[in-house]
Amino acid sequence: MLEEEYQPRRQLPAHLRKKAEPEAPFTYSIRDATEADLPDVREIYNYYVVNSVVTFDEDQMTLKEWRNKFALIKKLKMPFIVAVSPNGTVLGYGLVAQWKPKAAFRFTVENSIYLRPSATGKGLGRVLLGDLIERTRAAGFKEMLAVVADKGAEGSIKLHESFGFKEIGRMGRVGFKFERWLGTVLLQKSLK
Repeated sequence: MLEEEYQPRRQLPAHLRKKAEPEAPFTYSIRDATEADLPDVREIYNYYVVNSVVTFDEDQMTLKEWRNKFALIKKLKMPFIVAVSPNGTVLGYGLVAQWKPKAAFRFTVENSIYLRPSATGKGLGRVLLGDLIERTRAAGFKEMLAVVADKGAEGSIKLHESFGFKEIGRMGRVGFKFERWLGTVLLQKSLK
């Protein structure tokens, strides 16, 4: 057959074509983190260490470092939550940690929310932050801070503002990662 004689196959009419499988609903549950979740938490966090400026860490955290952090958060009775898929995969996590180790800062915490890349854009960050705020309030903390990179984290700033966080300051050129200078935006929410 000559090339000019080739006719592409006709498509079946729409009513005879196999229907596309609907995408499975995005389902998850939120619960307290356990030590068994830490390998997944480390994997999620280290993705952002290597691929983004949402954390200023340049070195990936080890499992030992995560275990130490987990133990301190639990000792201080601070919330650390995970979102888990029906098959047990950790899709994201939220935690609060000491703002500063001095005793006078004991009622002020800094929050962190991180999602597995496949779980972004589905509203999970909003759910985690809302749950984390309520658990932090119930634990007796009075002020929550968010320290957000001033470039590449605009979605995080908008998310925090939607929960009533107010920008209270900016620091320019305080971090250097990926061969560029970065600043931070400081946001605060009163939990009273």
